[in-house]
Amino acid sequence: MGILQARILERIARPTVLGPPRRMVAENHSTVTEFILGGLTSQPELQLPLFFLFLGIYSITMVGNLGMITLICLNAQLHTPMYYFLSNLSFVDLCYSSVTTPKMLVNFVSGKNTISYAGCMAQLYFFIVFVVAECYMLTVMAYDRYVAICRPLLYNIIMSHRVCSLLVAGVYIMGLIGSTIETGLMLKLPYCEHLISHYFCDILPLMKLSCFSTYDIEMTVFFLAGFNIVVTSLTVLISYAFILSSILRISTTEGRSKAFNTCSSHFAAVGIFYGTTAFMYLKPSTASSLAQENVASVFYTTVIPMLNPLIYSLRNKEVKAAMHKTLRGKLL
Repeated sequence: MGILQARILERIARPTVLGPPRRMVAENHSTVTEFILGGLTSQPELQLPLFFLFLGIYSITMVGNLGMITLICLNAQLHTPMYYFLSNLSFVDLCYSSVTTPKMLVNFVSGKNTISYAGCMAQLYFFIVFVVAECYMLTVMAYDRYVAICRPLLYNIIMSHRVCSLLVAGVYIMGLIGSTIETGLMLKLPYCEHLISHYFCDILPLMKLSCFSTYDIEMTVFFLAGFNIVVTSLTVLISYAFILSSILRISTTEGRSKAFNTCSSHFAAVGIFYGTTAFMYLKPSTASSLAQENVASVFYTTVIPMLNPLIYSLRNKEVKAAMHKTLRGKLL
């Protein structure tokens, strides 16, 4: 009888053992009011040097991109579609660097590297907006160069002010749509852990904190990132294939050199950006180490926004001429 009673009690108790953990897991996400950011390094002796390093990078980014926007606004000879898109690219670079870098700088000198749940989701939302916008802005700039080199006689008609405004509006709309979908998915997830193994709130590190399987969300993110990266990069590659074909048909060496110089800066910016973003998002979440992900993230969140204005200013004669003219006017 004692054995029989024990088995009956065990069967009765079994459902009640399995029930509570599910309810606790489902309720846990409402108790997560803040996350702890792991940062770039856990070594205290590196915090201050890294603070000054990234402060310098961010300062150059701010000055470079704000300077590019100001220069384009002040000089009438730069009021063309190419520089209109470039000013918007500088704005996007400025914004998405500002979404992550200031918080990272604070964490280098702060004892408690925390971010609120709402702040984390807001950071994620705006980061995705501007990263997706960067993809499409680079694509629009490639299309602009295609029209300029392959359809020069129709350039002013095709790239009218209205068309340029619609293209830029489309860039920001794509960023808002992609970010709304992905951030909405992350808001539905329950989180059981607080420590984000990253220096800002990104999708992949956040999914690792979820209580439930994130397979469906991971596939959705993979599809959206793949769509944005593959579609835009293919458009860029096709545009440059036509551009290269047109350049090779130019009879004079001077003409070919001028055409190559017009496109080389943009192609360098495209290669750097797409290489790092593809490494981050077009792979399984377990395919690379945390150190590799941090290096790639630092590159496209802080280094690329700093490099873009340098690439376009140092390799562009019109920008350098406008800069000299503006500086002379200020001095006089």
